[in-house]
Amino acid sequence: MIKFYYNLAPNPTKVALALEEMGLAYELHPIDTRKGEQHAPAFLAINPNAKVPAIVDGETTVFDSNAILLYLAEKSGKFLPKPAQHGQALSWLMFIASGIGPYSGQCVHFRNVAPEPKDYAVNRYVFEAKRHWAIVEAQLGKHAFMLGDDYTFVDMALWGWARLLPFVLGLDGYGAYPNIGRFVAAVNARPAAVAALALKDKHSFKADMDEAAKLAMFPHLGVKVA
Repeated sequence: MIKFYYNLAPNPTKVALALEEMGLAYELHPIDTRKGEQHAPAFLAINPNAKVPAIVDGETTVFDSNAILLYLAEKSGKFLPKPAQHGQALSWLMFIASGIGPYSGQCVHFRNVAPEPKDYAVNRYVFEAKRHWAIVEAQLGKHAFMLGDDYTFVDMALWGWARLLPFVLGLDGYGAYPNIGRFVAAVNARPAAVAALALKDKHSFKADMDEAAKLAMFPHLGVKVA
């Protein structure tokens, strides 16, 4: 059985979606990042980058959500692209991994967490997040899903952040991104998505963003720049 190390952030949630969609048996191992559990030696042995998600499948350990999705799709043989779409699948997967995730995450951080002065950082990350999401909006304007009419693991990768897009950019709904809104609604309606989102009821994670939580999640706050 796959051991799934998770919390309720976007990246673990998309792995939960994949596990449910692919019908793979898994056991939950919550990692409370606001309590600093990601820095424990036992978890660092699984993911030296101290982030969730991660999985342990027998003798195989995989970390980084997008790597996990690719691994699970290949393991199960489900939700893989057609052979002719293989290059596009890898391209969009890496676009999500290197663009959508990081810029959306930094957009949230600088808009909501970083101290003043932060105008330059907010401007940069909001701009880049919007630029990346505009590319996705255009792609979903051509097809029902990222690679065409078929739902694949690439869509699961996108869904993790897409379902939170209004929060990322501080928007009131998906008015500026109707194709993404339609995509999110379609995935949200799937039983696997309902099950993935229900993980919030499986474990009580720390809710307070107190000073200890900030230091656990943002270790740079405790480091003085020489």
